Amino acid sequence: MIPRPWVVLLAAGASHRFGTPKQLARFGGESLLRRMVRVALAATPAGCVVVLGARASRVSRELSDLPVHPVINRRWRSGLGSSLAAGIAALPADAPGALVLLADQAAIGPAELELLCAAWRAAPRSIVASRSARIVGPPAIFPRRYFAELRRLRGDQGARDMLRDRAQPVIAMEIAAAVSDIDRPRDLDKVTRSRAPARMQRSARSSRARRPTRSGAT
Repeated sequence: MIPRPWVVLLAAGASHRFGTPKQLARFGGESLLRRMVRVALAATPAGCVVVLGARASRVSRELSDLPVHPVINRRWRSGLGSSLAAGIAALPADAPGALVLLADQAAIGPAELELLCAAWRAAPRSIVASRSARIVGPPAIFPRRYFAELRRLRGDQGARDMLRDRAQPVIAMEIAAAVSDIDRPRDLDKVTRSRAPARMQRSARSSRARRPTRSGAT
């Protein structure tokens, strides 16, 4: 059986700089949170935990028909570390690894997550993280042997120190899209514009494929 990590999707923040709940911001015809859940599920994980906090009752409506396990972090105000700890604590005891993904990493798609999963399967005892612009961070996969340490996280650092610790075996994969998180509305606009050319190219290829060919022309 091919080992599959669980996804821990962090979506508990208050979105102060965004101005409104960015989990509910529209992106590609759906909410940003719903889009990121679909991206996570497309990577066929063993399961998906979504950590909620600010406006949890309102945000959770986006998940009502999706096969995910919502978890409420009552300490979400203390920072990202507490949300990651809550997500890890909600995983089943036999989960082989946790793929940590942020709800505002809108440029990430299933292909990037599958790349991380493939690298992790090749070295299942190592942490596999994304590297972009010399920054190593999420999406990242943590093997089960790190779960106890992740459950002790506090504050707003998340697992940053673990990824920087040279004593930890960390495999850093070049994933340019990982650097594009959403803090302000203009960030979402930028990611939306960057995706438009790709959609246009796919549409053009589709049109050419459907275009009838002429036979017997001279």
